[in-house]
Amino acid sequence: MLNNSVLSQSEPVMSGKYLVSFADNATEAGSKLLWDAGGLNVLSTRTMKTSEVNPNVESNQALVFHNLGVAVVNAEQAQLEAVKATSLKGESNPILTIEPERILFAAQEETTSASTVDEPPATWGLIATKVLDSQYTGRGVKVAILDTGLDLNHPDFTGRTIVSQSFVQSEDVQDGYGHGTLSTGTACGPRKPSQLPRYGVAYESDIYIGKVLENQDAKGNDGVILQGIQWALENGCQIISMSISGSVIVGQPFSQLYETLARRVLEQGSIIIAAAGNNSERNAATGAIYKPTGYPANCPSIMAVAAVDSQLEIGWFSNRALNSSDGSGIDIAGPGVDVYSSRPMPTKYGKTSGTSIAVSHVSGIAALFAEAKPEARGKALWDLLTQTTRALEFSAIDVGAGLVQAP
Repeated sequence: MLNNSVLSQSEPVMSGKYLVSFADNATEAGSKLLWDAGGLNVLSTRTMKTSEVNPNVESNQALVFHNLGVAVVNAEQAQLEAVKATSLKGESNPILTIEPERILFAAQEETTSASTVDEPPATWGLIATKVLDSQYTGRGVKVAILDTGLDLNHPDFTGRTIVSQSFVQSEDVQDGYGHGTLSTGTACGPRKPSQLPRYGVAYESDIYIGKVLENQDAKGNDGVILQGIQWALENGCQIISMSISGSVIVGQPFSQLYETLARRVLEQGSIIIAAAGNNSERNAATGAIYKPTGYPANCPSIMAVAAVDSQLEIGWFSNRALNSSDGSGIDIAGPGVDVYSSRPMPTKYGKTSGTSIAVSHVSGIAALFAEAKPEARGKALWDLLTQTTRALEFSAIDVGAGLVQAP
């Protein structure tokens, strides 16, 4: 039920709610301010499990994600103005930013049938990134896939350690769209699938499936995605894979809220890897059209992944770091054109293009590095990924440090 029209939004899409970030060590003070000045009913994950929180933040409510130091707020403009005015009076301001909540989409360009597949023993993506040469398997490493869920009935995931949670209201974790199964397959799929070629990287990793995108349109609000990120942290996931993107216009700065929480995620020993986005048209008949790195991958503390094809050319859809003067950019590239991976049953397998599948390669290889270097977490893991790439004959604004390579 893939619908490409919802996967290539050209303009940012807002939900009508807001995101609030608190200063370091000021979450309690900021929460009190939302209550006192804004008159909001404040709920906090400090007093309840993230998995038990109702993802639908109702009117006059603020949901605080304590580990991230951010909140989702459903309030009137007057209430937010009151909070802003009050926060400016004190010498120590507990609130850093108030931003509109956005709607994000799966960063997938297209899928095709599995009528033509790569020759065994493995996909071109695993060969190009030297995964087959690696002695590492991802054993003992927890990888969180925040996406549309997973087809739990797929035979290639039988016997794997899988922890799952849906943050989408009225939907279980079963993947009714297909994108999450693709992403999980590439990042963490088996060494010996029921049908060759091999397509998965970290085949002994522990899989954490956080459903944050809806079955119907593969979209999700920031608030639901933030729940998934906090859940991943609570479960000790070293890698948080988000094949998700929202459109950004030229000159638009990155989100200070996502940058703040991503920095905190790195400090807590995890890394967020996200899609650069598929809004460009590099082979357009009237001339190449370049779009900026998508949201939230454009934040400096989130690893932004571009896509290349089997000839190591840049994917025609892959975005460019047009707003790099503000610290946002492309950090690394991964295989992302005509990549074979798992699909929900009964289709079972298929080929995909998009920066989303490039993210999955990088996330799986991050798990291999995390096994190889157990002491490397957060920023140290980031540095391992970017310092061991294969150089490509393109600018860093298109491919970052180069093509990801397995240890």
